[in-house]
Amino acid sequence: MKLVAMAILAVGTVAAQMPGVEEIMRRVGENQERASAARREFTFHQKQLVRMHRGSGKLAREEHREYDVTPGDQGVHRELVRFDGRYEFKGSFIPYDRPGYTYKDMDIDGELIDDLSNDLTGDRHSRDGLACDLFPLTTGEQSKYTFKLLGRQSFRGREVYRIAFQPKPHQEEGAAWRGEAMIDTAEYQPVNVQTSLAVRIPTAVKVMLGTDIKGLGFSVTYQKFDEGVWFPVSYGGEFEVRAVFFYKRKIALNMVNSEFRRTNVTSSVAYATEAK
Repeated sequence: MKLVAMAILAVGTVAAQMPGVEEIMRRVGENQERASAARREFTFHQKQLVRMHRGSGKLAREEHREYDVTPGDQGVHRELVRFDGRYEFKGSFIPYDRPGYTYKDMDIDGELIDDLSNDLTGDRHSRDGLACDLFPLTTGEQSKYTFKLLGRQSFRGREVYRIAFQPKPHQEEGAAWRGEAMIDTAEYQPVNVQTSLAVRIPTAVKVMLGTDIKGLGFSVTYQKFDEGVWFPVSYGGEFEVRAVFFYKRKIALNMVNSEFRRTNVTSSVAYATEAK
């Protein structure tokens, strides 16, 4: 009985020490602003791989890009330093050597793969290239969502708060995601965020245009590199697109940031994971 009482008391003490979800997210929002400003001091190398498979499962197209990324006053500048792509045509893979390449007048794959790469990993107004509205952690984005504290646990060697989020009821604009975030308990920085699409494509759009998206969602992992400086080091997603009745693709996107360097010193830190 004494052990049971002690266990109950310990659980109650931990719960009492755990801040409310509003306080956690307030600190996260503040730290996101500071972290974004601190990222201006770093350059880094970005690798990305995008693959498109047909409904049959066969590879239709893939691109591998590498960028050197430097900070700017309003965001980042990416310089393409390596590129190779290939597309399938009549059972053979044809290589090409530049982004935005199309091999016929209506090359949906060529246009879509370039748009995805630029839109999802090349936001010029973001300090890390990721579109700001994909992961609702900044103070501005948080206002569109509700958050729920699910508990506290260990995640990849760090103590984290596990927090679920979804759009506020009747939120009509700018809130498309639901998911979970792992928030470092000591520094109130995101360690990992998982999202999935919270809104449905209207049936009328599917019927009239033959367009549908299934399984749309993304995952991002952050790592600490300096005091108050956390960067997204890996980012990816996999989803299925159906359009204009005959077009169907399963798309996988993977991005890795590494070789972080301060702009005013020569020291650097590396992140070992490679895009696969």
